[in-house]
Amino acid sequence: MGCIFCKIVSGEIPSDKVYEDEKILAFRDLNPEAPQHVLIIPKVHLTSISEATDEHIELLGYMQIKIAEIAKKLGVDQSGFRIVANTGDEGGQTVHHLHYHLLGGRFMQWPPG
Repeated sequence: MGCIFCKIVSGEIPSDKVYEDEKILAFRDLNPEAPQHVLIIPKVHLTSISEATDEHIELLGYMQIKIAEIAKKLGVDQSGFRIVANTGDEGGQTVHHLHYHLLGGRFMQWPPG
């Protein structure tokens, strides 16, 4: 498979890991948009949230809980952070493997820009 995130999961491509367990991997973004910018991905290939089905409910809930734990580990749980999941080409998704961006460590203006 040509998915870059699948290659990161397999260890074929190195990453700056922040968290890893049997279900998910979290690693620092190579082009951070905030002092803390981590990508959280499932280890199984799932193209996007649009492809999720009832069989993914447990995994998606698990990821949400782990994102909160990762935010705490990064020290942004109290000050605040943003979670972003770009979906599809027009939604800005550049890697077609479900991933959440956890951004924090600075004021996150709205709308972004």
